[in-house]
Amino acid sequence: MFAKLALGSRLPSTIRRSNVYPASIRAYSQSKFPRPHGQSFVHRSELKQAKRIVVKLGSAVVAMLQNQGREMMIVTSGAVAFGKQRLRHEILLSQSVRQALHSGQNQLKEMTVPVLEARACAAAGQSGLMALYEAMFTQYSTCTAQILVTNLDFHDEQKRRNLNSTLHELLRMNIVPIINTNDAVVPPPVPNSDLQGGNVISIKDNDSLAARLSVEMKADLLIALSDVEGLYDRPPGTDDAKLIDIFYPGDQQSITYGTKSRVGIGGMEAKVKAALWALQGGTSVVIANGTHPKVTGHVITDIVDGKKVGTFFSEVKPAGPTVEQQTEMARNAGRTLAALDPEKRGEIICHLADMLTEKKEEILSANRRDMELATTSGRLSQPMIDRLSLSTSKLNSLAIGLRQLAVSSQDSVGRVLRRTRVANNLELEQITVPIGVLLVIFESRPDCLPQVSALAIASGNALLLKGGKEASHTNKILHQLTQEALSIHGVADAVQLVSTREEVEDLCRLDKLIDLIIPRGSSELVRSIQRAAKGIPVLGHSEGVCHVYIDNDASIDKAIEIVRDSKCDYPAACNAMETLLIHKDLLRTPMFDQMIDMLRTQHVKIHAGPRFASYLTFSPSEVKSLRTEYGDLECCIEVVDSMSDAVDHIHKYGSSHTDVIVTENEETAEQFLQQVDSACVFWNTSTRFADGYRFGLGAEVGISTARIHARGPVGLEGLLTTKWVLRGEGHTVADFSEQGSMKYLHENIPVPQGNFSTRPQSHQQE
Repeated sequence: MFAKLALGSRLPSTIRRSNVYPASIRAYSQSKFPRPHGQSFVHRSELKQAKRIVVKLGSAVVAMLQNQGREMMIVTSGAVAFGKQRLRHEILLSQSVRQALHSGQNQLKEMTVPVLEARACAAAGQSGLMALYEAMFTQYSTCTAQILVTNLDFHDEQKRRNLNSTLHELLRMNIVPIINTNDAVVPPPVPNSDLQGGNVISIKDNDSLAARLSVEMKADLLIALSDVEGLYDRPPGTDDAKLIDIFYPGDQQSITYGTKSRVGIGGMEAKVKAALWALQGGTSVVIANGTHPKVTGHVITDIVDGKKVGTFFSEVKPAGPTVEQQTEMARNAGRTLAALDPEKRGEIICHLADMLTEKKEEILSANRRDMELATTSGRLSQPMIDRLSLSTSKLNSLAIGLRQLAVSSQDSVGRVLRRTRVANNLELEQITVPIGVLLVIFESRPDCLPQVSALAIASGNALLLKGGKEASHTNKILHQLTQEALSIHGVADAVQLVSTREEVEDLCRLDKLIDLIIPRGSSELVRSIQRAAKGIPVLGHSEGVCHVYIDNDASIDKAIEIVRDSKCDYPAACNAMETLLIHKDLLRTPMFDQMIDMLRTQHVKIHAGPRFASYLTFSPSEVKSLRTEYGDLECCIEVVDSMSDAVDHIHKYGSSHTDVIVTENEETAEQFLQQVDSACVFWNTSTRFADGYRFGLGAEVGISTARIHARGPVGLEGLLTTKWVLRGEGHTVADFSEQGSMKYLHENIPVPQGNFSTRPQSHQQE
């Protein structure tokens, strides 16, 4: 059946374990998403439009959906299981009483229970099953009603009309119908209608019942909860079994089914046949895991929200590969890319740099189209539009940075970091290797695409790119140029652009395919990805709350120019100044007045920190939070008593991104540089220098505020990890035991500059 509420003898133990009981339901909202029935949804994202839903979930969620104005209909089973347990108990109790009376003693002979006929069990268990549902729904002030059906109720026209009328009347009265096959009298399945399509379906189990009911009631979506995550291409638990994200009717031959469920009737094959029948009738279907009572409700809501949960059945096969297939393609090509000589990877990057300038008119034309759409839609803020814009100068700078990166890529993958002679003729190397498959999610900034692609190429990593819709035209042509550059050495698939309707949260669930996620965008985007990532490391920073502290020993000219550049050069950047800290001795001085005049001239809106506001009779609006990243021509000004107070303020309210001191006192500056715990700490320079290109990295995938792996602007080195290579001549650990003949040496061997592990080092001359 579609979900494991009570399958055979499982029901009693399931009930004892939890107060949340899965059930099959139908739900729809009268006021939302009007849609004619008859055609299933094509994409997962369209499931948000589902009005009528047949699904299996806990009673609490049923009540919640009903309270939202949806009409619920439950398809369940369990009467046989209830009856079997009840009859077994009664028989054993009767036998024990008779034996006790007959023998006159407490020691009873071993008792046996006769084989119980299923129909009798169903008759005995039906009242108990209904009592369970009554108890469940009463606590949610929800009324229920029971309907028992057989094949005749669907195949006999008069009975079918009666059933339909009854269901609609119950739903109109806001009563939850609980529908089950009448197992006490049900006849054998009709032999000529074994889920073969058309208007006939044999009600032989709850799979077929739910499918038949979905079509009969014109449901938009059937969520079939099973005891596995969804449909696999081979029996779950076997080697290389893969969960199928989207299943199409023509894919049936590619599935190898396992044995039937221990307690179910038809197993997964029956579920698939029923699902395909419902799909043919115009109802979309998702098969997912519903055996975890605490998360079943979340599974249902995630599916209805269009998230990647379980297996989605669709009649329309997309023209391009799925994101899973794209990731596999990228991984395979990425391994070939990593095996290329460093010079060849450099050639690819240089070719991409050349095309950025040669094809600039095509790139800028696509970008203008994105800009026009973004401006007319009115959905993007001005900082986002600024990030979206490309120009000839930006493309030229990109090309310069890529060529710079091509040079540094000569000394990346396969570089020997250390060599150790563990023992005679036993040598160990630690070498640099790619991380694997990177997923980079970025908003607005299409210039991110060639930057990140070049870094992935230089480091030998496969790359999956997910850009925002606002830059779709620009991203498309930049990706085409990237693949064209990769094709000169036959690795075009190493960089993939996700252009399907995949949601970011769904991509974050691909923990078996993706090794590192790098978000590029707003703090909201980064935080959402950090929350959504399940088992995949996320490299990035949540916010860019950068500070500039003006010390009482600061130069007026330096301070004004540094603040101007930090705030006004590119206010949308994550390395722009957001808070200006001023030493209290500078208040009401010419420096302070000039600073305020400059900010007003640059149209910077000033927000006052609590202490700064207390010094002023008429002050700007007081900040709501000292942790605000404005991303625009706005900043906060706050007063501190000393350099130490500035450091404390930064540690309390900063984001560990980039912080600056402006002072002529070298001792004060050095203390600030040592004490501030941020990824980038500067003295007498703009915060805007926190950038991979400006640091000489050629490009960056982002700035990390993490304290492990890479920190600060992440370039080529941040996309590499290491592995250990040991070369011996038949050595065993037993050789080094107390009884062994060998001793550990652990001698460091010098690593010549530019040394790469391209052949066994132990056979090279020292």
